[in-house]
Amino acid sequence: MRTIAVMTSGGDAPGMNPCVRAVVRTALAAGLKVMGIRRAFEGLLAGDFVDLGPRDVGGIIQKGGTILMTGRFPEFREPRYQRLGLRKLNEAGIEGLVVIGGEGSMHGARALSEMGFPAIGIPASIDNDIYGTQMALGVDTALNTIIEAIDKLRDTASSHQRAFVIETMGRGSGYLALIAGIIGGAELVLIPEQEVPAEDVAAAVSDAYVRGKTHAIIVVAEGAALHGQALIEQLDAMNTGFQFRLTILGHVQRGGRPTAFDRLLAARFGVAAVERLQAGEHGVMVGLNGREIGFTPLAEVCEQRRRTNLEYYRMARMLAK
Repeated sequence: MRTIAVMTSGGDAPGMNPCVRAVVRTALAAGLKVMGIRRAFEGLLAGDFVDLGPRDVGGIIQKGGTILMTGRFPEFREPRYQRLGLRKLNEAGIEGLVVIGGEGSMHGARALSEMGFPAIGIPASIDNDIYGTQMALGVDTALNTIIEAIDKLRDTASSHQRAFVIETMGRGSGYLALIAGIIGGAELVLIPEQEVPAEDVAAAVSDAYVRGKTHAIIVVAEGAALHGQALIEQLDAMNTGFQFRLTILGHVQRGGRPTAFDRLLAARFGVAAVERLQAGEHGVMVGLNGREIGFTPLAEVCEQRRRTNLEYYRMARMLAK
């Protein structure tokens, strides 16, 4: 193997840049040439390749987002686009590929691998819903962003004796909301995996008011059955003692300087991916298992989904008292 490529795909996540840096510098140290694929799988089909040297990835370790840009290209599930992608890789003399991204990105890496092309995946998704790893790139940074917002909103909530509904990302997974609710001291957490009637939400807030709390914080995943302005309107119609305000954090959760944890995880993932390619192995995703780096077949990753541990939900309810 003489030349490998790296791409960042799907939704951006803090830690992608440090991971690109780790892939490039590990490969260069081994005497390999490295090319970057801009704009993920869409860029692959367009032949949007760029040579990457050590200086090209200098000064990016602290930056959020991705210098290679990213995007979603669901059409790559179609065999004709997969064949075209394989042709573009072969034409460029690329002999191995590292795909950094979420669930859909792992499907793309799997497709190329099953066509015989050496491809390895690295999980990067703030939702932390990728099977085969306890933590994906970007999760820790996103949680820190959410906690900073909760802490600030608590200040104004206490000053005005109000209840704040804080909506996080997470259409299909409540991981961010659940963990943020625990470490942010929320009175209640609403997630897609656990349906809670509006009456129960109001009862919890009313109980907090009766017990003398000066504020109430409700953290809601965007995929929860109750969320957004509709939830606010329902709660305002019930007598809880508090006035409600809604804050939707949105895409601010994707940005920002990666934390120390995400930078180290990115380095470990990037090094492991290149070394596995060099060893002649592919069709796997790098992941964190306990404190160790492990590998899971991409077929297994793509056929399952990491579930939110509902033991955390019980913990959140208990600690809110």
